[in-house]
Amino acid sequence: MDQTHWESVYQRKPTTGVSWYRPHLDQSLRFIEDARLPAQGAIIDVGAGASTLVDDLLGRGYRDLTVLDLSPRALEVTRARLGDRGRQVKWVVGDVTSVGLPHQAYDFWHDRAVFHFLTDGEQRRRYVEQVRRCLRPGGRVLIATFSHEGPTSCSGLAVARYDEHELHAVFGPDFEPLSCATEQHLTPSGKAQAFLYCECRLRG
Repeated sequence: MDQTHWESVYQRKPTTGVSWYRPHLDQSLRFIEDARLPAQGAIIDVGAGASTLVDDLLGRGYRDLTVLDLSPRALEVTRARLGDRGRQVKWVVGDVTSVGLPHQAYDFWHDRAVFHFLTDGEQRRRYVEQVRRCLRPGGRVLIATFSHEGPTSCSGLAVARYDEHELHAVFGPDFEPLSCATEQHLTPSGKAQAFLYCECRLRG
């Protein structure tokens, strides 16, 4: 993935102006709350950008949070917004397909709108291997991508679109499908984008 591209995006646009912005990731929060993790459950948000998910998770009492993004600028924006609360969060700058993450460290892996940028099969293979290596047995992964009714590109880059069966198939038999949901996301400019959320669990 191209760090220069994403750093430029966050340098040029306010965080509330990017097409994927939402004041709160309500759909993601519902999935996380349904997992009924304890307060000490470990959650990683990959490709988080400057989203408010970490703010809302801290507000709900979660204490083991990791935020990963390719853009240092995006993480700086989030850390500044959180102020002193940001000290409770682990911050990681890197490409999710290759960055070093701890083995079996997480109970919940969250990705809203990163996976669909992986248009190459090898990238997707490395991504799934990261999830498999980093999740604890029984841990959950939530992936949100554009559905087949969604855009074919985003932020000037091509994307891969999925239906429920295609997305679960990418993760393979090591992961047990749990549930899916759809969402019509309205961009700051008022355009509708069709998202698909799919959750699965790493078999123990």
